[in-house]
Amino acid sequence: MGDRFKIVLLGDAGTGKSAITVMFLQGKFIQKYDPTLEETYRKTIEIENKSCLLDILDTAGQESYHTMESRYVRNGDGFLIVYSTTSKSSFEKIEAFYDLVLRVKDCSSYPIVLMGNKCDLVDEREVSTEDAKKLTEKLSCQFLETSALKNENIKESFSALVLQLRKKWEEEGLNKKKKKKNGVPFCRRV
Repeated sequence: MGDRFKIVLLGDAGTGKSAITVMFLQGKFIQKYDPTLEETYRKTIEIENKSCLLDILDTAGQESYHTMESRYVRNGDGFLIVYSTTSKSSFEKIEAFYDLVLRVKDCSSYPIVLMGNKCDLVDEREVSTEDAKKLTEKLSCQFLETSALKNENIKESFSALVLQLRKKWEEEGLNKKKKKKNGVPFCRRV
């Protein structure tokens, strides 16, 4: 079958996590928005001529569901952290989501792609591309502006995350082999 990864979408309510997920899975934009509690999806894709199965968890963004986030993070392999380019407050919460991943995973870096969704709403923009790039440099993570409505950089975001995960797993496999050879404990820190 190939690789299998658990992908988790994190971000504030209303950033378009569900719209991104449905666009990626079905190629259509959802107009009607019902707040998500937790939805799990599965899709097989091919990236760089290698098949992989993605288990995708679309999480809630409402404050009352934040207690479940550490469970989502603990079970996830890679993370798409979503903010809306039309919401400065959703952008300001990115570092909290990023820190949650590093804290729960107990590491200094992890496979994460930051998604600035709703980039098609130019007249409503509250977060500049430059501000997002500065933040991603600070956090050392990848960044793409996306539009679920126009299907812009949706597949590319998932693909970028899968490539990071493959690299991480490859490095961990090499570290495990070195451990057996050298007797040095294997550390999951990336």
